[in-house]
Amino acid sequence: MPSKKEKYDCLVIGSGPGGSPFAWRLASKGMSVLMLEAGPRYDPYKSYALDEDDWELKGFPETKRIKYTTGKKQPLNTAYENLKSWNKASGKLNRTNERKYLKYHQVSGIGGTTLHFQGEAHRLNENAFRMKSLYGVAVDWPIGYKDLEPYYNEAEAILGVAGPDKVPGRPRSKPYPLKPHKLSYASGIIAKACGKKGIDLFPNSVAILSEPYRDAPPCNYCNGCVWGCPRKDKGSVDVTFIPLAEKTGTCEILDNAYVTRIKIENKGGKKIASGVVYFDRSGKEHFVGGDYIAVACGAVETPRLLLNSEIDVNGLVGKNFMETTFSETVAMHPERTDSYRGIPMDGIIWKWNTPDPKRGFSGGLRLFPTAGSALGPVNYSLRFFEGWGEDYVKEIEKWFGHAISVGGIAEFFPNKDTFVTLDPNVRDQFGSPVARIQSFLGEPELKTLNFISKKSKEILEASGAKEIVEEISSYDFFSATHVFGTCRMGNDEETSVVNSSQRVRGIPNLLVTDASVFPTSGGGEAPSLTIEALSLRAADLLLKDLKKG
Repeated sequence: MPSKKEKYDCLVIGSGPGGSPFAWRLASKGMSVLMLEAGPRYDPYKSYALDEDDWELKGFPETKRIKYTTGKKQPLNTAYENLKSWNKASGKLNRTNERKYLKYHQVSGIGGTTLHFQGEAHRLNENAFRMKSLYGVAVDWPIGYKDLEPYYNEAEAILGVAGPDKVPGRPRSKPYPLKPHKLSYASGIIAKACGKKGIDLFPNSVAILSEPYRDAPPCNYCNGCVWGCPRKDKGSVDVTFIPLAEKTGTCEILDNAYVTRIKIENKGGKKIASGVVYFDRSGKEHFVGGDYIAVACGAVETPRLLLNSEIDVNGLVGKNFMETTFSETVAMHPERTDSYRGIPMDGIIWKWNTPDPKRGFSGGLRLFPTAGSALGPVNYSLRFFEGWGEDYVKEIEKWFGHAISVGGIAEFFPNKDTFVTLDPNVRDQFGSPVARIQSFLGEPELKTLNFISKKSKEILEASGAKEIVEEISSYDFFSATHVFGTCRMGNDEETSVVNSSQRVRGIPNLLVTDASVFPTSGGGEAPSLTIEALSLRAADLLLKDLKKG
């Protein structure tokens, strides 16, 4: 299906946390906006499997997967052999001497990857914006925490974020819209363990309703966020910003519209983005024009689209890629914890979130109790127990519900071996080169993973947990949920792709409004809230310029 018009005031490519807030803001001011999404529109009441008997086997119902390839594999540093992923049922999960590429966890659909995110809604630590000036590492953002604070407030109100009165490193001018969720029984056990060690466990700030809000009920604590929320109580973009955008009457949304190229023209000696080429669900090619174009396809697909459109600022598009530094440890507790009840991560340890080179690595991190893989009997049987037959079944019945786990996510620093480029040998169904991801961990990430693993085990031991049954780490697997940095934002024209207004350098009517613009990844915070705040800010700056004429 083609668009209704041949030209719009603004085209927005991607309907996730980077595209939808931008589209809504412009449409709310009377601009005509066309938002193009490569994936389908999901129906929360019909699309998800959480009410089906085999829900645990199905996962999120991805119907349209973006194709990509991977680059060179990193040789594993044997000094960190203790970080190898394993579980009791299978032993070591990577028996090679190289890091394996498992998955880039991206979802195509109206709402983007928030469709299966776990609801976390974090502001970045205020010091994370000044890594170079404060700690002598990485780079500074061209903006600061204060620039985003009003947009954080606005996004939290739209999503319905539940959170505590205070979160360390994140001063607030307004309270969270909703009261925080109470800790689950399993997280309460971890909280007691943290207390023994002099560590504070704070309620997590999440876009999951703790009371009725925006015509949706409060969470029922099924812990199934990654399967897709069938009740609309999780603040994914499809049930928050999308309805606001459509309500304006000036925002048109095309699903299954696959953009392959941005058309660039020279006008008066200047480069201008004039429109995009896309394929509809039937495979028919179309062109649509736009006075402004915002790209919000994520930190892998955004550089791919720009490079396929022959847009590369200073050779930096796709460089400075940052992935997810992650570790999780699962143990069996003598008490039945039922860790699968609740929300995925209802508590956070922020103690080590502020960057601190004295730890032996500069980046920040955060730890959290989590149900992890212990969500149902299938995962228990496949991961935590070995053997077969009647004794095997009895052992599972005896220990089901006893798993308890602590995980952590941390800073990732850009390096020369980690980037996104085009694969010259592989093309998608429309003939365009696909993205090729290559990612290597540096020494800071390895040291951080070691720290997270050690602290997680100490907390589990203090909780009374006995046998460790699984350890999962990004040491030996690329399994990225949070990705950043491939179109870095900055004030220096030589080292950035977009400026502080998120305009692509040399093409003033082309913007990037997703996590591609992050100069640094932060200390393990979930990025969607910051993406939404940046998107709203970029829209306001554009509107301000338009008002000036």
